Amino acid sequence: MEDCKVCNLYNLKETIAKDLLEGVTYPWEALPKISDFILELGKTLDEYKYNKIGEDIWIAKTAKVAPTAYIAGPAIIDENAEIRHCAFIRGKAIVGKNAVVGNSTELKNVILFNNVQVPHYNYVGDSILGYKAHMGAGSITSNVKSDKTRVVIKNGEQKIETGLKKIGAMIGDEVEVGCGSVLNPGSVIGKNSNVYPLSSVRGIIFKNSIYKNKNEIAKKQ
Repeated sequence: MEDCKVCNLYNLKETIAKDLLEGVTYPWEALPKISDFILELGKTLDEYKYNKIGEDIWIAKTAKVAPTAYIAGPAIIDENAEIRHCAFIRGKAIVGKNAVVGNSTELKNVILFNNVQVPHYNYVGDSILGYKAHMGAGSITSNVKSDKTRVVIKNGEQKIETGLKKIGAMIGDEVEVGCGSVLNPGSVIGKNSNVYPLSSVRGIIFKNSIYKNKNEIAKKQ
C-alpha cells in the first residue's frame, strides 16, 4: 500500500496543512484532525494577510469571495483563492492558494492543496485533493457507504481497515477527474493520473494511470 501514503501522493510544500499531513502515514488519518488543526493554525496566521471572520474563519485578503457564497467555520481560505457564486463550504475546510471553488460546489471536512480546481457543481467531502488536482463539472466524491459500515481501503487482496465511516477520495497531485464521475468511498488516485468522464471509481488507481473503466486502466507513456 505504498502508493496510498502521504509521501507518495502529495507535495507537502503546496499546502498550508503541511504540518498536519507530515504527522500521519496515510492521508485519511488526517480527516478527524482537520477541525482542530484549523483552529490552532488560525491563531498563528498573519493578521496583515488574513481577515478573521467570526470566531473561526480566516480568509486571505487577496482571496475573492462572491457575496452569494456561504462559508461556515472552522475554515481557512488561503491567498488568491476564488470562492465563486453560491459555493457552499460547510466547515472543516482548508482551501489552498489560487484554488477555485466554483458555482454550487459543496465542501465539507476537506483539504484542497494549492491550485486545486473544483469549479462546477462538485461535492467534495471528507477528502484531500493534491496540488493542481482538477475535478470536472458534476464529478463528486461519495463519502459514505450505502450500508453505513466503516470504509476499507482495498487493492486486490490487500486491505487497510480505516475505522472511519466517512472517507471520500484521496486525490494525488495533478490528477484530472472527468466530468460526471463518482469517486466511491475510500478511492485513492495516484498523482498525475486521469479519470475518464462518467467513471465510477473504486479502490486504488496507481500514479501515472489513465482510468477508462475498472477493466481498462492504461499506463501513461
